[in-house]
Amino acid sequence: MKINARALPLAGFALLFALLAFGIWFIKYNSINVVPSPLIGKPAPAYNLPMLYDPEKTVDATAFSGKPYLLHVFASWCYVCREENPVLMTEGKRLGIPLVGFNYKDESADARLWLARYGDPYDVIITDRQGGVAIDFGVYGAPEAFLIDGRGMIRYKVVGALTENIIRTEIKPVLDQLQKEAKP
Repeated sequence: MKINARALPLAGFALLFALLAFGIWFIKYNSINVVPSPLIGKPAPAYNLPMLYDPEKTVDATAFSGKPYLLHVFASWCYVCREENPVLMTEGKRLGIPLVGFNYKDESADARLWLARYGDPYDVIITDRQGGVAIDFGVYGAPEAFLIDGRGMIRYKVVGALTENIIRTEIKPVLDQLQKEAKP
């Protein structure tokens, strides 16, 4: 069987096109923001990190005992965080739980300037300049978010930008379930 030399480039192009089409389909119809985490259902890693605006003071996980909170990983160098910030300013506040900013591998001065420019949706902001605590949480990069219940258990994780849809259809139902579980 003789292979036509002109058909090889066309076959290669067709294969590349098929792979690209599959990739686009996969991204569109499969959630890449919800990453299974081995930490879901387990206690959040312990931390004791300095506050962004007052580095002499630290915050640890026990500061939020008894109430759920959303730990949101962000950085001034994160362009997606800038696009996501308006959603946090509105929908994040509507959740009715503390929104804890987790400034990741960032210069504190840059983070403060970024927040002054784009808005500060957070109730508390802690900093992890070296990224050690982020490793304990299994952070891939910024943005990411962790819903942590009142017992300190990670209940949900989102990798990538929080959208209105994710907050309303995925995080809010988990919070509603937590409220039902808390009622005697």
